[in-house]
Amino acid sequence: MRLRWRLFREILRVGAVAALVTVQNNFTVLATTGLIGTFGPAAIAGYGVGSRLEYLLVPLVFGLGAPLVALVGTNIGAGSRDRALRVAWTGAAIGFVISEAIGPLGRFFPGAWLSLFGDDQEMIAAGSAYLRAVGPFYGFFGLGLALYFSSQGAGRLLWPLCAGLLRLAIAVTGAWLMLRWTGELSYMFVALGVGLAVYGLINAAAVKSGAWFARPRW
Repeated sequence: MRLRWRLFREILRVGAVAALVTVQNNFTVLATTGLIGTFGPAAIAGYGVGSRLEYLLVPLVFGLGAPLVALVGTNIGAGSRDRALRVAWTGAAIGFVISEAIGPLGRFFPGAWLSLFGDDQEMIAAGSAYLRAVGPFYGFFGLGLALYFSSQGAGRLLWPLCAGLLRLAIAVTGAWLMLRWTGELSYMFVALGVGLAVYGLINAAAVKSGAWFARPRW
């Protein structure tokens, strides 16, 4: 009975933190949409359509992440820490390559995606600015997502949570500062791209530093 209760508490803890990570991603888009709205409906539409491509990376990497949860958890449970890390880094590399391959397509051919949703030139201009600024950082988003799923298998989600919070802070604060300092939409989008890069790099640094196997303090 005690073992079942401990297992239930662990599932509840990991599930709650995983839910917070999902909320972070959505709140980042929500908050930045409010800032971009100062440029008018066309800018909101362009950003909304452009960011849909970023959202599509989530189910794409999820197809990779679901088995990562099981494989990492199984190997850690069996005491095979080195194998668990190899699985995680292999998944992270695949997630990075897949996502980064999509980013340049959006950067160099933004109209191919944006024109599927409309032909308004102001919308396409705003969406193109987003894809050119943020698309090159998609690989880091895929890297971070893959390691986030692996961290679920390891039962260590503190660093993915912190990475998401820092991405949120950089994206929102950076976009607000660019709005105040430059008034240029393209510079606001650069802040969003930097947030994605930081998200992926923090997750990678945490796994590399051995955070999975350190004694939890929370």
